[in-house]
Amino acid sequence: MFPGYRTLLTESDGGVVTLTLNRPERRNAFGDGMRDELADAYTRCNEADDVRVIVLTGAPPAFCAGADLAAGDQTFAAPGPEFSAAGIPVPAWSLSKPVIAAVNGHAIGLGLTLALQCDIRIFAADARYGVVQVRRGVVGDAYSHWALPRLVGIARAAEILLTGATFDGHRAAELGIASRVLPADEVLPAALAVARDIADNTAPMSVAASKRLLWDSFELSRDEVGERETEIHRAVMAHDDAKEGVRAMQAGRPPRWSGRPVDPTR
Repeated sequence: MFPGYRTLLTESDGGVVTLTLNRPERRNAFGDGMRDELADAYTRCNEADDVRVIVLTGAPPAFCAGADLAAGDQTFAAPGPEFSAAGIPVPAWSLSKPVIAAVNGHAIGLGLTLALQCDIRIFAADARYGVVQVRRGVVGDAYSHWALPRLVGIARAAEILLTGATFDGHRAAELGIASRVLPADEVLPAALAVARDIADNTAPMSVAASKRLLWDSFELSRDEVGERETEIHRAVMAHDDAKEGVRAMQAGRPPRWSGRPVDPTR
């Protein structure tokens, strides 16, 4: 399914794909083609119907140290004509499958903003986090000025983006960007457990539609969300999975879903 990546490790297990940022000697800094390789892996996962959930993590001891500073003071001074602050051309929220960030160590700058693009985020308690770009003479990237105010509110987004300060996992939870905070060695197992529960027990089509509406709801009115929920219900109710979910519950057995992991209204 995956080619030989230089900067990523991939593992597939029963519908759950784990993508590990793998430049441990650079604390998994985003360089050496990692941007394109992660985008390629995301795309392949999204196109494969047998993939239900993606877990994104980093090779210990870090999740991702952000931009690779190997170029010294030219790191941000010479962006080149193809530069984009998007971070990655395929953000995690654009995929039809849930993406869980197992933030098992330090996540700084782009390392943290990549995690913010994921649907569920589990953080290591004692690691350091921050969107530090204003302390490097640039600004937060990877749509952080769009995502953070919607995830945590304008006041907390301002604290994160305008101070560039770093904080630990407990503060990340207080700020609202961590779904759960655990010791570092428990982060990936916990993320995999959530992923396995989703893969085994939820209807692929329903999850895809719900995820799309969650992220789209930022731009929709209350009435528009209600209309979309009705549209989605009509589509999923017409599929056998709406019957299978009840059959499985009544029989006390695992569900046997037949729907594809795509939003049926798109």
